[in-house]
Amino acid sequence: MTDATALAAAISAGQIAAYDVMEAGLAACYERADLGAVVYLDEDMARAGAKAADALPPDQRGPLHGVPFLVKDLGGFAKDLPATAGSSAIRAQGRKPENDSHLLQGLRQTGLIPFGLTATPPFGLSLTCEPDGMAATCNPWNSSLTPGGSSGGAAAAVAAGIVAIAHATDAAGSIRVPAACCGLTGLKPSRGAVPGGPDFANHLMGIASELVLARSVRDVKTAFDAVAQPMAPVHLPERPRVAVALPERCGAVQCQAAKAAADALRDSGCEVYEVRAPDRLGAEAHAIARTILAVSLAEWLTALRIPDDKIPPLAAAMAAEGWATPATALFAASRQLARLTNRANKLFRSADAILMPVLSSAPPVVGALDLSGTAPDKHMAQLEAFAPNAAIANVAGLPALALPFGMANGLPLGVQLVGPPGADFALLKLGALIEARAPAIPFPHPIAGLPA
Repeated sequence: MTDATALAAAISAGQIAAYDVMEAGLAACYERADLGAVVYLDEDMARAGAKAADALPPDQRGPLHGVPFLVKDLGGFAKDLPATAGSSAIRAQGRKPENDSHLLQGLRQTGLIPFGLTATPPFGLSLTCEPDGMAATCNPWNSSLTPGGSSGGAAAAVAAGIVAIAHATDAAGSIRVPAACCGLTGLKPSRGAVPGGPDFANHLMGIASELVLARSVRDVKTAFDAVAQPMAPVHLPERPRVAVALPERCGAVQCQAAKAAADALRDSGCEVYEVRAPDRLGAEAHAIARTILAVSLAEWLTALRIPDDKIPPLAAAMAAEGWATPATALFAASRQLARLTNRANKLFRSADAILMPVLSSAPPVVGALDLSGTAPDKHMAQLEAFAPNAAIANVAGLPALALPFGMANGLPLGVQLVGPPGADFALLKLGALIEARAPAIPFPHPIAGLPA
């Protein structure tokens, strides 16, 4: 398998030095700059980290030792990498974090070497990826299409082989959507399963979670192992029960991928059956997430003293919604969140996991969902239509694992497994069953530095 684990094994076996892998990654950043995946590079940090990795004794090396790593320009900070949330106004403030977030501390302990930032849409407000004041991010499979968002830069970087693994965040599908657009694997962890400290800036009332995008289940599991906080685990029975839910809004190709993944689970010994898609629950979750995102953005811009004329029009309109939201409405949203969480948990009374498509269609063209408009209702409806029911996992705090299954029209197809709180490792186990039976994904570029 060609992934971060294989790259770390090659480094540990002496087939290639971490320094040479990093040089290959830096070269790939420049060679594939037209993708717009990477928005900030620190070459000194990259080379210093690689030299330190090569000097580290074998008994002190982690499972991903020496593997280059890119951090998303939104979410948990990495020391000295100036995350700006895709905003030119924040970029102009020139702030650099003095320390790693707790998440990055854990990921760094695996041996990963952070050296740059990947693109995100301004404030993470889209499922495409057009950073403010910078080139739009393109899909490595087809440069006219989006790689998804908001972790679009991370997905493009991994699919293009610039790095084998990258940091990503998910508040309404932002790990799973880019994974599906680019043929990758990504876990949106259970609420509370991964650290958000020390500043909890990406808390968002509990709907946001962070981890990585990668080319394999085992890479994602290694990352999750490194940062997972104590939770009561959910164990799979001897014959796991998997419910297949196919929203009517999803196209035939997307549904067929989910059915094929269901057949793979059935062949592996799972009990598989179809259920009605939780579309009403998904619409409610999307509405709750919208309220939280709007209020959060208003508070964020106020704290940073950023005026409306310094941000994209759609962001300004969303912030206006947030400022106009009374405390009573926000409290009502928090109560609705608790009620929806309870209802979502009941989905697992007769199922250990739910299998669904991630997307309703192929990725749209670059710019189709940018923030140049001024109508939040239209924008948010487009996001929900593109990734139906994605917000359920966020609002209910459920783990959700996206992974590829097959290709259509030259593009990868993605499916997702959703489970009850604490079922993260169980989903990874089921994901490995799907991965073992899935068609190989012919990525457009090999991983930089990985020996042939």
